[in-house]
Amino acid sequence: MRVMLINPKFRLPIDTRTSPHLGLAYLGAVSEEAGYETMIFDADVEDESVTDAVSRFKPDLVGITANTPQVMQAWRTARAIKSIMDVPVILGGPHVSVMPSESTRRPEVDIVVRGEGEPAWLKLCALIERLKKGNPNFSPAELLDPQNPELSGILGITYHTSDGEEHSNPDHPPVADLDTLPWPAYHLFKMDRYTNLQPATDAIDGSKSFSIMTSRGCPYRCTFCSQSIMPVKWRARSPENVLAEWRHLVEDLGAQEIGLLDDSANIDMNRMLQISDLLIENNLNHIPWIFVNGIRANLATKEVLARMKAAGLKRTAFGVESGDPDVLLSIDKKIDHDTIRQAFKNAKAVGLETIGFFIIGLPGETEESMEETIKFACEVDPLIANFSMMTPYPGTKVYEIAKRQGKLLLNSWEDYVFFDGRARYEMPGMPAEMIERKWKEAYRRFYLRPHRILMTLMRKDFWINWKRTFKVAWKTIFPSKEKTELKKAIQSEAGI
Repeated sequence: MRVMLINPKFRLPIDTRTSPHLGLAYLGAVSEEAGYETMIFDADVEDESVTDAVSRFKPDLVGITANTPQVMQAWRTARAIKSIMDVPVILGGPHVSVMPSESTRRPEVDIVVRGEGEPAWLKLCALIERLKKGNPNFSPAELLDPQNPELSGILGITYHTSDGEEHSNPDHPPVADLDTLPWPAYHLFKMDRYTNLQPATDAIDGSKSFSIMTSRGCPYRCTFCSQSIMPVKWRARSPENVLAEWRHLVEDLGAQEIGLLDDSANIDMNRMLQISDLLIENNLNHIPWIFVNGIRANLATKEVLARMKAAGLKRTAFGVESGDPDVLLSIDKKIDHDTIRQAFKNAKAVGLETIGFFIIGLPGETEESMEETIKFACEVDPLIANFSMMTPYPGTKVYEIAKRQGKLLLNSWEDYVFFDGRARYEMPGMPAEMIERKWKEAYRRFYLRPHRILMTLMRKDFWINWKRTFKVAWKTIFPSKEKTELKKAIQSEAGI
């Protein structure tokens, strides 16, 4: 049986990183392990249209991933596929996990998989393979026949039968033992067409830049974070299992950098110490690695950071969010500013580069609280300060607050594409104009300080990437109003 996995076109208004989709890499790996001929189509880097690819590969089953700004393109992709081939189309990803019936009501979508996708995906693959063997003329409509009970026993899926009734089966338990999963199938991607993990900062060949995930889940429930829709239970791979994949990335695939994509990698500090020791003992610490999404500042002791630095860690990030104590308390961050200060000090003391994530426009903010965030960013002074305007994603507490107490400034899910310099919502006392003004001010005041300019000019990687860096900086602070043209370009390039 042939299965096809698709990442729809997802172009940002600025030139940022393009990396293989780790979720699809895992789905591709489990599909191949189960014996299916597998193709991954990443529309961000492909030359042919999705319809041409489908016509050429002739899949028996198609899976499409979708986050919030991507979901409308996922629907278009599904519709284009259905126009040339009557094949089961399954959607998965963060957005459809929160709002599954929105997609399953559409005729081009047959089933939505909620949450972690591997178990339900494999069960659907096995079901469709069995049905096709017994019926050469099998069609997706047979799956959705009200008299067909085949889907009722698969946990974690939502679908509408042909009589219009919605079926939302109970959640599938999270994958308990992550060591049982195969390594991501990077060989299914055109690796030479991707950038490295942080192209505005480092100069690494994109084909030699790889991601790894050593844990899943997050026990923290920050009000703004879309991770809150995923399993609360934190699960970790064993240090030995992580080491084996790490060795594969370095020795078999020639990795020149590795990025950890965990949401909370350092929940178990002893595990991070063990991983670090294994990397050192096995002479794998010459390859630099970074925490792309950051680690918990309250668990960033100098001992752990120093050991990770010895194991090859180059850069880590901390989610600061706000410089105002009351705002920080209101978002359930469960951390204080003194702890965050100490984390940055610890990282710098052992020679690590740092990134700080900051948010402008959290619920309840005032111009004064935003000012505190800018001042705090300048105080902790990370190598990179990433300021974002608060985006209320479906499924988060902030989304409910914004709908109930404020006004969403969004006409479609594609308006969630970030980096275009527009506020996504406003609240009483917090107009969009103020959010946008303070966001631009944050970037100017942080990066245009004399010592920051000098620091930037002294970095070797800056001179390698200077044209790209200036382009990104300009489009971030002075975004153009090209959303309509962007949408047309996306649809045109996808061939739909």
